[in-house]
Amino acid sequence: MIEVNGLRRRFGPVVAVDGVSFSAAKGQVLGLLGPNGAGKTTTMRMLTCYIRPDGGTASVCGHDILTDSIGVRRSLGYLAENSPAYPEMTVGGFLKFICDVRQIKGRRRKAALDRVVPMCSIDSVYHQTIETLSKGYKRRVGLAQALIHDPDVLILDEPTDGLDPNQKHEVRKLIGAMAKDKCIIISTHILEEVEAVCSRAIIVARGKVLVDSTPQELKDKHHASLDEVFRKITRSKCA
Repeated sequence: MIEVNGLRRRFGPVVAVDGVSFSAAKGQVLGLLGPNGAGKTTTMRMLTCYIRPDGGTASVCGHDILTDSIGVRRSLGYLAENSPAYPEMTVGGFLKFICDVRQIKGRRRKAALDRVVPMCSIDSVYHQTIETLSKGYKRRVGLAQALIHDPDVLILDEPTDGLDPNQKHEVRKLIGAMAKDKCIIISTHILEEVEAVCSRAIIVARGKVLVDSTPQELKDKHHASLDEVFRKITRSKCA
């Protein structure tokens, strides 16, 4: 469902993404790991057509990010790093606005809202303005807008950031439940989360892919916890 071939992106003298290549299929939850500044968010922004690569390309569900950005956007749901939303809108108003953007109307709109509102546990804040919400609730609203059109591909940047332990558990359960029918990429710093929900893990640093494996294979190969493996790989290859 996702094919990435030699993606590159510079910001002035800084090479943020340097020839990244990988693929991800339906039924996979791919964890994108790396230290701060590794290129994870930049890679996600290129895959979701928010920024253009300087080199290479990628496709999502057969739609090329350079030549068919509308097709890419229709095929995926994206939870950005900071859950951007209009603060003066109510939760319900914002989700209806997203339905307008996605051209979800009539009975399909009602069905979409009836599905995602309880799924993301935002029933109790549905009529509140977004600016009054806690960080955790804003994150859940962001997740709801990513899911509202039931996309085949989900790209989630730090999906449990700001959630309390109970909320994190519920979101991880939700990701696990959706995994069999979707292709999901998650960027996270929480290695416990990778072990809980990810079937694959890619570790990046300085814009390059260092490792592409499963969490269990990484632990078995290095005879260490995932946390220790992460530190070992990112320190030794970026020294």
